[in-house]
Amino acid sequence: MTGKSQCILHAIDTTGPGGAETVFLDLVQRLTVSGYNNYAIIKGSGWVEDQLKRRGVPYYIVKPHGFLSIKYYLQLFKLLRSNNTRLIHAHLLGSTLTYSILSFFLRIPVVATLHGRVDVNPNERFVAIKNLIMKYGVSALIAVSRDLASYIAERKLFNKNHIQVIYNGIDESRYGKNNSKELRELLNIPDDALLVGCLGNVRPAKSYDVLIAAAATLIHEKKQNIHFIVAGHKKPELMKKLDELMVKHAVVNRVHFIGFHEDTARYLGQLDFFALSSSSEGFSIATIEAMATGLPVVATRCGGPQEILEHNVTGLLVEINDPQALADQLLQLIQHHSDGQRIASAGKAHAISMFSFASMIDAYRKVYVQYL
Repeated sequence: MTGKSQCILHAIDTTGPGGAETVFLDLVQRLTVSGYNNYAIIKGSGWVEDQLKRRGVPYYIVKPHGFLSIKYYLQLFKLLRSNNTRLIHAHLLGSTLTYSILSFFLRIPVVATLHGRVDVNPNERFVAIKNLIMKYGVSALIAVSRDLASYIAERKLFNKNHIQVIYNGIDESRYGKNNSKELRELLNIPDDALLVGCLGNVRPAKSYDVLIAAAATLIHEKKQNIHFIVAGHKKPELMKKLDELMVKHAVVNRVHFIGFHEDTARYLGQLDFFALSSSSEGFSIATIEAMATGLPVVATRCGGPQEILEHNVTGLLVEINDPQALADQLLQLIQHHSDGQRIASAGKAHAISMFSFASMIDAYRKVYVQYL
């Protein structure tokens, strides 16, 4: 993609599916600035590369050779120069550090989006050096929630006044209830059973152990005809522990981890309720997707959801690591249908008005234009 055309680079250091990766893909594909072309640099093959191909986005794969590998940085340096790059948008900590270093030499502004507290881990190796690099290499730091912005400021990475909050947005036209029985047929679930869904890769911060314990309470103590379905990539080591926990709680046939589901809108549209059991979320795209679908939502107070939901108005909020509270609030929705419908309706309207894809695109475009 050489030539005289000016370009904007979008970069991310992960290759699998997830919320940050989805935002990255949506921006590189659909955020256009007159007079500039978009391209991407990623670190390996996988779901992100497949999506870039599908969306027709030009990209390069440059595999890293260590944090300060000269060969790696020379490869990137040449690509940035040959593509006449005028602005870099980096997502997550790894890419932010890499392109902050390059910005010192190329004087190209870097817009960095951090998507969660894991990007600002105080136990990170060489954290003081990395913080210094970001402080002087990043032109505009974006946090996906006010909670994350406060967390970043508390760790003195950036002054809070210099952090801009841009909420992740979704294409609300994709979401809504559907008549598909794909999940019920796949899992042999009877038509009269209620479906509670979760959406997110299996990793510690999702706290699916809390969900399993809550499911056990609803199934065994409260005698509810209910099934839980979790869609997201399964991390083998953690999944082994969750499998053992499901056996312990005797919910193996009622809690289903189905792995990654390509079409989140189709998946969510088959559910009756949505639950978020996480202990930490920078934002939670899954929550706004569920709201836009028209599902009653129960979420933990784990960071982002407090800015998305108003308790008992657009959703229900519970404390983290409290399976009994999660079970109680789900039971409230099950037993009081009118409350569930009221919350679902208000949640849908709120998601569409506050977290639209157009609002996110417009906010990022203003940042780009400022530095271009």
